[in-house]
Amino acid sequence: MAILIDVSTRVLVQGITGREGGFHTQQMQAYGTQVVAGVVPGRGGGETLGVPIFDTVAEAVARTGADTAFTIVPPAFAADAVMEAAAAGLPLGICVTEGIPVLDMVRATAFIAGTPMRLIGPNCPGVMTPGQAKIGFIPNHVGRPGRVGVVARSGTLTYEVIQGLSESGYGETTAVGIGGDPVLGSTFVDILPLFADDPATEAVVLVGEIGGSDEERAAEWIRSSGFDRPVIAFISGRTAPPGKRMGHAGAIISGSTGSAQGKIDALTAAGAAVADTIEEVVRLVGERLAP
Repeated sequence: MAILIDVSTRVLVQGITGREGGFHTQQMQAYGTQVVAGVVPGRGGGETLGVPIFDTVAEAVARTGADTAFTIVPPAFAADAVMEAAAAGLPLGICVTEGIPVLDMVRATAFIAGTPMRLIGPNCPGVMTPGQAKIGFIPNHVGRPGRVGVVARSGTLTYEVIQGLSESGYGETTAVGIGGDPVLGSTFVDILPLFADDPATEAVVLVGEIGGSDEERAAEWIRSSGFDRPVIAFISGRTAPPGKRMGHAGAIISGSTGSAQGKIDALTAAGAAVADTIEEVVRLVGERLAP
């Protein structure tokens, strides 16, 4: 089984005619993802990469039955694009755009809260259900169908964890990159219950980083919910000095808030195994999945 996306997912791409949009659409098509529509205002009626283009999301949904939006448009337009997709009733949106103004995302997430949409991102690598579908940047070759759910704030570390699990024979049910911006559509606490409801997911790898309190909230959810799958965690940015932003816009330590040690302590107290390296993540997964 899987969460969020599978072989039946029908994707529309907002920004399909852009350089990045076109490239990643081709990668998704090569993986087997059903890309059924593109949305580019002013270019409706055309076609690219064998995909029809529409002026609006609402028209694309009505004509193609698309159920998921992949938003890959410039930062100035991304929040409006996400809200358009939500207004059209799509249940899932995945936005990979980096550099969206924080106030734009505050406005967008408030709007989305009143719609059926679950938003993943922005500034995220996307979602992959190995062997079925991928939406976003996760390289096609790294995933293998398997038994481990992955949820991560970091893009590159997501790829490394997936590849390590795949090469070791454990594979993934679904890998979800939630992104590292200060304002996100979905957090760890939004994704973990989906894995809890997926019988194929036998363990979860959680990849966090310094900044914010998402990992601490995830630890509290794991503890209070009685989550019965092993959780293996990795926290990046352990050597970052307080007050210095590292990588993602949300990866900044302010005083004692958002420190790596605080996150490690919270997750350990909740029963998660916290690894020091990606290699150790894979080893700990193997120990907990061993018969």
